[in-house]
Amino acid sequence: MLVPLYEAVYEHLEVGTGTRLLGLGCGSGLALLMAAARGAQVTGIDTDHARVDLARERLLPDASGRESSRCGGTRLLYGGPADAADPTRPAYNLVTAFQPIGCTEGDSDGLGPALAEAVRLAERGSAVVLAGWGPPERCATSAVLRVAGRLTERLRTGAAWRPALRDDLEEVAARAGLRPDGSGRVACPFGYADMDSAVRGLFSTGLFDPAVAASDQATVEKEVTEALHPHVRPDGTVWMPNVFRYLVARIP
Repeated sequence: MLVPLYEAVYEHLEVGTGTRLLGLGCGSGLALLMAAARGAQVTGIDTDHARVDLARERLLPDASGRESSRCGGTRLLYGGPADAADPTRPAYNLVTAFQPIGCTEGDSDGLGPALAEAVRLAERGSAVVLAGWGPPERCATSAVLRVAGRLTERLRTGAAWRPALRDDLEEVAARAGLRPDGSGRVACPFGYADMDSAVRGLFSTGLFDPAVAASDQATVEKEVTEALHPHVRPDGTVWMPNVFRYLVARIP
């Protein structure tokens, strides 16, 4: 669903053969795959074993998860930025954190320390890209995400939903000592073939995990399904227009 965001950022920064990219929270690796297709050398890190395994299947299908010269030195690692350090390689010149913030309270708390570690592995002047949800009135999915917030608030567990704020990304950059150097907004509609696909897709983000832990899977699925009904089109597909924002900052 975030492919338009990745494309816009890579076009903006002219990502190509000279790019040495470190992807924080790389997930299942789609953004890295797109950068590698442009000729970039990519390293991805994540703290979710399952997602790193999926990324390895995507980017290193014939390398059993190991680095492959055929893949341009692609590396996919479980852990934090320190695990991506390699004194035998040139420093990174692009750091990305594409996991959007501004959805739940405190969802950027762990990003500051991760950025502080990552910038030490990159050249001065390198770009650091942060991503966030756009204004709630321009994100149809916000209404669905409030379901998780309502359930966790009701039982006082987990992080509550909150609307994205205008300066969320700038505040994270400032805490990491980065200098803002441009931003943009990108339309990223969430589209699904049917209701079942929509529910599965939204649950795969992990944003509903606290709600499931606070209640149960069936309850959360029922409430999410109800919240999705306004977005079902006559042909049965589910369509939710959204806008995401990105910030480009520089390492001083």
